[in-house]
Formats: sequence, structure tokens, C-alpha cells
Amino acid sequence: MTTPAPTAPLLDSRVIGLAHYAARAVLETVLARHGIGFEQHVTLRLAAAADGPVERDRLVDGVAGTLKIGAAEVNTAIDQLIDGKLLADQAPSRVRITDAGRELYDRTVTEIRPLSARIYAGIPTEDLAVAGRVLTLVTERADAELAALTE
Repeated sequence: MTTPAPTAPLLDSRVIGLAHYAARAVLETVLARHGIGFEQHVTLRLAAAADGPVERDRLVDGVAGTLKIGAAEVNTAIDQLIDGKLLADQAPSRVRITDAGRELYDRTVTEIRPLSARIYAGIPTEDLAVAGRVLTLVTERADAELAALTE
């Protein structure tokens, strides 16, 4: 008697969440070694991507929108990065990534890259493309539902 092969679960919020939290735990373990948290890392990423100083409110909106967290949490992350000399205040109400901030961001990305490569290794490109399309659609729909709930 043969045992049937286990069936892969259908994609749903639980499956997405399990994948997200597993990957995030890997990232947060790397970030913790450098003394920063997830919100700070995302804030540094957006500041690093900016071409020079960025309006603080624009940075807050970008991080809050990406992480679906409140402005107060983002402002706390920005203040912590400023206190750590990874971001610098620029008048009026602008911030910029410092050399130390860019170096830390680049170092963490360099450490994370091979871990991500191992996580995704062997998954066919076609499967990654389908997953990318589906998750993008789920994100768009969830964002629309969230907007309707918060109006």
C-alpha cells in the first residue's frame, strides 16, 4: 500500500503569514547582530534609495504605508536612527542617510543576500513569477480593503 503524497496547501493568509514570519525572523536575526530592528532597516532602505535628503513626512508615509504601522512608530524609528548617527536631521524637516547609515545598510544587505538566495534556491522561475503575480494581487486587494475599513 502506497501512501499518497502530501498535498501542498492552497495559498491563503495563513500560508502567506507563515512564509513572511519565517523570512522576517531570518532578517531580524541578522539585523539584531547590528543593533537595529526591522522598522529601522526599512527606514534606512527608503532613506538609502532617496537621492539626497528626504522630507521626514514623506519618509514616514513611505515606511508606514509599507509596513502598515502608525506614524508614531515610524517617527520613533527615525529618532532612533538619528540618535545612532545613521540618519541626520536636515533643516527644514528633512533627513538624510549618513555615511555610517549607508555602510550599515549595505553591510546588512550583503549579509542577507546569500541567505535569501538559499531560501529561494531551486524554486523554478515560472513558480516565482506566478507567486509574485498572485501576491501582488493579494496585496492590492488587501490594501483596498484596509482603505475601506479606515475611511
